Amino acid sequence: MSDTPTCRVGSTYRVQVRPGFDLDTTAGLAGYLADLGVTHLYSAPLLTATPGSQHGYDVVDHRAVNPELGGEAARVRLVRALRAAGLGLVVDIVPNHAGVARPAANPAWWDVLRRGRDSAYARWFDIDWDRGRLLLPVLADTPDALDDLTIADGELRYHEHRFPIADDTGDGSPRQVHDRQHYELVSWRRGDRELTYRRFFAVADLAGLRVEDPEVFAATHAEVLRWAAAGEVDGIRVDHPDGLRDPAGYLARLRAAAPQAWLLVEKILEYGEELPDWPVDGTTGYDALAAVGGLFVDGAAEADFTALDARLTGRHTSWQDLTHATKLEAATRLLAAELTRLAALAPELAPDEARAALAELAACFPVYRGYPPHGARHLAAARAEAGRRRPDLAPALDAVTRRLRDPDDELGVRFPQLSGAVMAKGVEDTAYYRWSRFVALNEVGGSPAHFGTPPAEFHRFAAARQVRWPAAMTTLSTHDTKRGEDVRARLAVLSELPGRWAERVTRWTAAAPLPDPAFAHLLWQTAVGAWPIERERLHAYAEKAAREASVATSWADPDPGFERAMHALVDRMYDDPELHAELTAFAAEITPAGWSNSLGQKLVQLAMPGVPDTYQGTELWDNSLVDPDNRRPVDFGVRREKLARLDAGLRPAVDASGAAKLLVVSRTLRLRRDHPELFAGYRPVPAHGPAAAHVVAFDRGASAAGGAGGGLGRGVSPRAGLHPAGAVAVATRLPLRLARAGGWRGTRLSLGGHTVTDVFTGRVYSGSELLLDDLLDTLPVALLAPADSVEAAA
Repeated sequence: MSDTPTCRVGSTYRVQVRPGFDLDTTAGLAGYLADLGVTHLYSAPLLTATPGSQHGYDVVDHRAVNPELGGEAARVRLVRALRAAGLGLVVDIVPNHAGVARPAANPAWWDVLRRGRDSAYARWFDIDWDRGRLLLPVLADTPDALDDLTIADGELRYHEHRFPIADDTGDGSPRQVHDRQHYELVSWRRGDRELTYRRFFAVADLAGLRVEDPEVFAATHAEVLRWAAAGEVDGIRVDHPDGLRDPAGYLARLRAAAPQAWLLVEKILEYGEELPDWPVDGTTGYDALAAVGGLFVDGAAEADFTALDARLTGRHTSWQDLTHATKLEAATRLLAAELTRLAALAPELAPDEARAALAELAACFPVYRGYPPHGARHLAAARAEAGRRRPDLAPALDAVTRRLRDPDDELGVRFPQLSGAVMAKGVEDTAYYRWSRFVALNEVGGSPAHFGTPPAEFHRFAAARQVRWPAAMTTLSTHDTKRGEDVRARLAVLSELPGRWAERVTRWTAAAPLPDPAFAHLLWQTAVGAWPIERERLHAYAEKAAREASVATSWADPDPGFERAMHALVDRMYDDPELHAELTAFAAEITPAGWSNSLGQKLVQLAMPGVPDTYQGTELWDNSLVDPDNRRPVDFGVRREKLARLDAGLRPAVDASGAAKLLVVSRTLRLRRDHPELFAGYRPVPAHGPAAAHVVAFDRGASAAGGAGGGLGRGVSPRAGLHPAGAVAVATRLPLRLARAGGWRGTRLSLGGHTVTDVFTGRVYSGSELLLDDLLDTLPVALLAPADSVEAAA
């Protein structure tokens, strides 16, 4: 990792600031967040977004705070409230794209539409002017759509859409005026095939920005950098750097402009991939999410779930082949416009040949995009796999690959922007909804083909993270996760009873069949993981998931017959007495073990190396599904009340109230905030005894790992006892198998003769060994620390 400032951020709490939950409302959370133990509020984007935007990633004016959030005055009030509570601020920024759904709301885009290449803002956007007019895919897909054009108030109108009219071009009929503009309105279906501007993925309403241009960088970052220079922002989260032309150059410029900021990138790493040596503090934590969640999955069940998937679908599905197919679909259909633009940069090949070779390489690319020095390795792997799948393309693949190796070749510069989008759309947004073998693993940053994380693998990951990226974020839930952390934790329980699950889901799918059996399996797993869930929420999820899968229905061409059958299946879950009773009973049966997994993964995530983030509301049980479900309003009043009761001395049971999770979150965060020295290293703490495989424990003491940046292999045996200078996290894994085997039965941790206190229960332990029967008899987790450090956190 490149040299970066010491991280002053202890932990964050993500809030989806939006219209309806504005900056003043957010400021009202400051006291609660301080009581919870976080050190920084982590906000959704704050700059002016498309009117009504519920997420803020469609910025339309970089010069000002969104007036729908309260504007600049409300931002100042938020900063003051945070400071009064002893908190800092981390903000989300969006350098890759801008919102253009409503052109009149975006002054720069409006000017480009009005003036074309002569606009002072023409260089802001990644537009291919050489291909003619700027195509805007807003029309209905009918031959006479342009007949609906009108002129009003000096603007060209198409229903609710407004467009500027260039100077001296406003005479004549609406069609005649339209034909004189710098833009051309076309069918929405042409957007994926023929656009002349770079988009965010396949979203035509988000136009790519050219932040590689110093002037564009300065104009689009001035406001956020002003906040940072004034000390009003402590951290910056960079959205989607993979979409940029030169991410490394961009991040170097951003680091130079904000040298003291905690700088994070939303970089999604594939299994085993390393973050490049960028001048940042790390990723936003999807790599940690995958490693932590996998700890609570029983890897021994993989063969059973593979067999079940084959029985339910009638075929064997290869993850490698499935993702190749979905990525190829993304490259040639959803991202066809981007593919065409790339192919035009290879005139030495026939257009169809260039398109086929580039699409195949993108489909075979093993990571989102390649970066020096490892990019050449990834490109070589893609070329080898592409040649295996398409030997007929060998000459074209060789020709394209030679050019992609040249860092100064425009084709080589732009191809990574395509490969990243192909991975995101082909895998995250398609394959994750088609491959339903075990959907707890189908998560952003995860690898569904890797069935769980053995403890030894997790310890290697965490120790390396402590050495290389100690200030990177850790997370379990975000606005982009496919399922909330507690839903995944309950689904992990299925890996402990694969036979029972196979019997149940086989009976259910037979009683209520769906034409797409793979999707039916996904839907039943989701229902079990989130049950009880409101009917309308499950309907909304099912529709989005089925259209994302794009098998029996899709966003572009919804199939009414299939969707009626799908919604009828959801209704049967609620209205069929037998199915409803069985579903309810089964969910209730696995819920206690799911709670155990939830507490375990939460403690591990909060206590492991890195800066932990808590997504809004997840300090209690949360059964959220994919966006927009995970942006639902949070009842902070309930959370304040429960936290006050805990602080008054309540010691909760692990039950439906969620107070046990709030205890784990608040006490761990408070200990990290008040005693960061207890979290300065990393060393696994092994258990001994018949149930040793069911515990994961680690010591965060600096001296236990040979120094604050230490890890394994620093002169301390991993079999050493607990060290009194560090916090020790202890979590239960695979709780059903543990219970079937008779519980802990004398399994123990070596205490090394030290006296420690469990932060959650207040119990004091001393001696040479610690029996897990005693330690974990109330909660399935424990956080041990020297007694003099516990009082403030308790």
